[in-house]
Amino acid sequence: MSEEKKREATLQLALSVNPGPAPNLEQIFQEHRQRVLQAAYRVTGNAQDAEDVLQTVFLRLARREGGSPLSDSLGNYLHRAAINAALDVIRSRKASRSTPLDGLEPTLASAPAKAPDKVHGGSELKQEIRKALGRVSAKAAEIFALRYFEGYGNHEIAKMLGTSRSTVNVILHRTREKLREEIAPYLGETS
Repeated sequence: MSEEKKREATLQLALSVNPGPAPNLEQIFQEHRQRVLQAAYRVTGNAQDAEDVLQTVFLRLARREGGSPLSDSLGNYLHRAAINAALDVIRSRKASRSTPLDGLEPTLASAPAKAPDKVHGGSELKQEIRKALGRVSAKAAEIFALRYFEGYGNHEIAKMLGTSRSTVNVILHRTREKLREEIAPYLGETS
């Protein structure tokens, strides 16, 4: 299925779930689709999972009833929702599989070309980190993903999550230590 058809199917499914309360859903989808998809791909490392996350995020938005308006922070809400949904996918993933997302590759990794063995080793390490990230708390995983996958600063993360920068610093430190312990056997280190 072409990317355009996938987008249209996701949008139609979201609109069919709750066509009444979200008259601007199509516009919201068009404005935020790429950012949600990229965030999901960076966290999951898998094109199919990223598409599933995209669909999940917009279905959740379509199903929202009343509640607080999201107009001021819609972009941040969708971005965080994508990260959390992607982390859910990582946690529930039974077997590792990977499909390159051709449309996102240039924007996701603009590093110079590397030797094939380093690329392969790097992708294996990323998979190990993703698996380990699935075993830490939801809040720690979200903060780690916002910092290291999405590139937000600690101050920005604190503001997005409504917490202090020192809390973000502490959680990041503990999460890095936990992940380091988790991937040490993969790197041939002893804890």
